[in-house]
Amino acid sequence: MALMFGELMTLFLMAVALGMDAFSVGLGMGMIKLRLRQIFYIGVTIGVFHVVMPLIGMSIGKLLSDQFGSIATLIGGLLLIMLGVQMMLSSFKKEDGPLITPVGMGLIIFALSVSLDSFSVGLSLGIYGARTLLTILMFGAVSMLLTWMGLFFGRKLQGWLGSYSEALGGSILLGFGLKLLFFT
Repeated sequence: MALMFGELMTLFLMAVALGMDAFSVGLGMGMIKLRLRQIFYIGVTIGVFHVVMPLIGMSIGKLLSDQFGSIATLIGGLLLIMLGVQMMLSSFKKEDGPLITPVGMGLIIFALSVSLDSFSVGLSLGIYGARTLLTILMFGAVSMLLTWMGLFFGRKLQGWLGSYSEALGGSILLGFGLKLLFFT
């Protein structure tokens, strides 16, 4: 029982660490005017990606972990930088909304960008034989909840900051992308 509790706490802490990028991205996205239905779908989509990506990573396992770990981080960082810059630039243009919005393909890009690191972690966990079902359910649930928290907090900030909120949201995404590229 103690072993199970220790494993559960370890996976929970890993899930929170992985979900913090979803919180950060949610904070940035929440500064775009979103309806509650959109917030719900964004959280669920990011949660699903945080289930699928580590599952794929765990399935691939030890053979490819060294090669794909750094590549996944690089791709995730570049995507977040691109989205952050795009959001910041669109905040200065008054006529149109952002080029990429968290709807359809834009939502897939957002979800993919924040779940690539969970792919890398899945590769590592696959090596050590972590419990697959427990791991992916924990990652998915925690990232979904943290995304919703970020989206709601970002929504509040958007109301307080008005027209500057999208630029701030973009700078959060840009900063997180730079962190992924240079500080991991």
